[in-house]
Amino acid sequence: METTSPSATHEAAAEAGRKVDGYLLAAFPWYGLDEAFTGPRWLMRVGAAADGTVEHGATGHGEEPTIKVEPPQDERFAVVVTVASRPVRRSGDGTGVLEATSVSTAAWLAGSGLLAQTWPTQMDRSLRQDWLDQQTMLAWELADDLGGGSWNELMLPVDGVPTSFAYRESEYGWVLAGSANEGPEGVHIGAYGRGMSAYGLGFSVIKDLTTYAG
Repeated sequence: METTSPSATHEAAAEAGRKVDGYLLAAFPWYGLDEAFTGPRWLMRVGAAADGTVEHGATGHGEEPTIKVEPPQDERFAVVVTVASRPVRRSGDGTGVLEATSVSTAAWLAGSGLLAQTWPTQMDRSLRQDWLDQQTMLAWELADDLGGGSWNELMLPVDGVPTSFAYRESEYGWVLAGSANEGPEGVHIGAYGRGMSAYGLGFSVIKDLTTYAG
């Protein structure tokens, strides 16, 4: 029978605590799947500006995806990306301007997140970076054209309110993006997944981050 050493358990708990701390620094609410989802939940990473301001982060649901030569057919997960709604603004050190965030920002982060979990089975490992660069550029172009023919509209509840999302599918999974809570605490929501249908999902504010801490 396998056992986990006390030191390993302590290190895992410390790592989970550090992840939660990063999320607690955000000045905006985090979103995840609503209570209809009853599976495992886990934290990923936050993204911060050069001055340390938390700009975005992601929460995972289902099975944590692993990069393998061929993703398991039964791999089922959905990742929700929360992006702070920001206008164009001065950088923290006053030396430049930071770009505004938008639904396209959420779509880009979701699209690139899905790519990071993908490995085409027919491709030599040495070519992966070239493929990833190409697909990343394509994901950005798609995110910059949410009104184009590559996207469909999907209505999903956000805190119980029907909300319009831009949605698309690919051979690697699905991606969607929309906005919630217009106002000072407004956020943009992106999501990506595989093995779980996006059509039955709902999103809500995470009231207790420890439910994601493992």
